[in-house]
Amino acid sequence: MEPLKTHTGKVAPLDRVNVDTDQIIPKQFLKRIERTGFGQFLFYDWRYDEKGNPNPDFVLNQERYRGASILLTRNNFGCGSSREHAPWALLDYGFRVIIAPSFADIFYNNCFKNGILPLALPEEQVEELFRRTEEHDGYELTVDLENCRLSDRYGLQLSFEVDEYRRQCLLQGLDDIAITLQLEDKIAAYEARYPEYYLLDPEGEAVREGTS
Repeated sequence: MEPLKTHTGKVAPLDRVNVDTDQIIPKQFLKRIERTGFGQFLFYDWRYDEKGNPNPDFVLNQERYRGASILLTRNNFGCGSSREHAPWALLDYGFRVIIAPSFADIFYNNCFKNGILPLALPEEQVEELFRRTEEHDGYELTVDLENCRLSDRYGLQLSFEVDEYRRQCLLQGLDDIAITLQLEDKIAAYEARYPEYYLLDPEGEAVREGTS
């Protein structure tokens, strides 16, 4: 997982509440077995019409927001099913930070596990960011996760809070597997002490694997 320390990127405003995971990545695209390649299907039903042509009214198809890596949105983002494909699609498209007043719990957790910072800010601050994004073409924000600061080139300075454990994981680029592998020496030492694996027979007695 790529570390996230300080990120500066263009902001794309998705002015919708209750964006669910089926809109983030529709169910017909969940057949892929890799984590990559989902970005092309992000918000598919909104980005394209019935013939597969880009919808010019959708924010990500507008020239001023092309290449955005920070998504600005509204309450309860990521609700619905718990599919981890949703953060996969957002990350594959290029988003590293999502700003909203609130997130669905499972989606929020999945973002951290996949290298995305879901940043929950008070509604009045989110509203101000929407205003600035509309006012300034190519509007960018700098997210400083090391110091928990959010800023722009027009004098904005905001502080935010992130759970310290999750913050450290993002700063170091550690997902659950990488965290476990930090203990690889201890795991190997433990396994070396127990070369034989044991099962329980129907009576509850321990027997060596492969015996009856």
